[in-house]
Amino acid sequence: RRVINELIETERAYVEELFTVLVGYRAEMENPVMIPLLPPILRNKKDILFGNLPEIYDFHNRIFLQDLGSCVEAAERVGFCFLERRENFQMYEKYCQNMPRSELLWRQFSDCTFFQECQRKLEHKLGLDTYLLKPVQRLTKYQLLLKELLKFSCSCDGVRELQEALVAMLDLLKSVNDSMHQIAITGFEGDLNEFGKVLMQGSFSVWISHKKGPTKMKDLARFKPMQRHLFLHEKALLFCKKREEHGEGYDKTPSYSFKHYLKMNAVGITENVKGDIKKFEIWYSGREEVYIVQAPTVDVKMAWLNEIRKILTNQQKLLRGKLVN
Repeated sequence: RRVINELIETERAYVEELFTVLVGYRAEMENPVMIPLLPPILRNKKDILFGNLPEIYDFHNRIFLQDLGSCVEAAERVGFCFLERRENFQMYEKYCQNMPRSELLWRQFSDCTFFQECQRKLEHKLGLDTYLLKPVQRLTKYQLLLKELLKFSCSCDGVRELQEALVAMLDLLKSVNDSMHQIAITGFEGDLNEFGKVLMQGSFSVWISHKKGPTKMKDLARFKPMQRHLFLHEKALLFCKKREEHGEGYDKTPSYSFKHYLKMNAVGITENVKGDIKKFEIWYSGREEVYIVQAPTVDVKMAWLNEIRKILTNQQKLLRGKLVN
């Protein structure tokens, strides 16, 4: 009951905070009295500064707060509430992808009179940037509260839904994090969305061997590996070079220079490489190119192999389906 009360009270506070930001800052950008205080560049940048915050507010105010309110007398419904609205929570990805652009604007104009005046009227101790972080903090808070609820729900009704809700929230956080990295890729000519969803991303040491070249696999150990940041999509594996982090806060996401990609329908894997339990092989076009990839830990290696295996299995199923038809 204590955790459920905290979940509902913090949800109510969250909705109120979003409301004050939308009324006290966003709506003021169209207030004739306040417009003269607004730098001309900012006058049509409302959607960049606030992203899809109105959509997030609308969902929590009209739908999710009511959903959670119905759990006061029916605690077993909490997990179900999260699962039922799983699709709605995808709007957070869009919000987080916009954050670097929003932060850049804020940093350029944070000391302008308009923002200071809005803050003074609202009697906020902290600036707008603190409130624009609230949606990300809320997502993190959900998974903490769900974990807390699970502690007290060992043999109650609704435990399975609670566990699934926790997994769904953790998946969403991972997805948000992955997409924040994806938007920092530079130098790719096409549309990354064509490769499908980002399933994994992370930094690895990579050695490359081309069949045409004189290099033998055993000679690779002598060469210094390349440091590459890999993005595993449903249809492609991207190799990028990580550049230094810059900026502050959420703009601190590093940027990645695109190097090349492999289509997943031409990829194969060898799960173990002699001499190092953290290494695995990715080979391309019937071993025309072989990539030895060294993960930072065995756990990371296993997680990546798992995802790659899933993709390859799905491809085989689709192929069989086409052949049967």
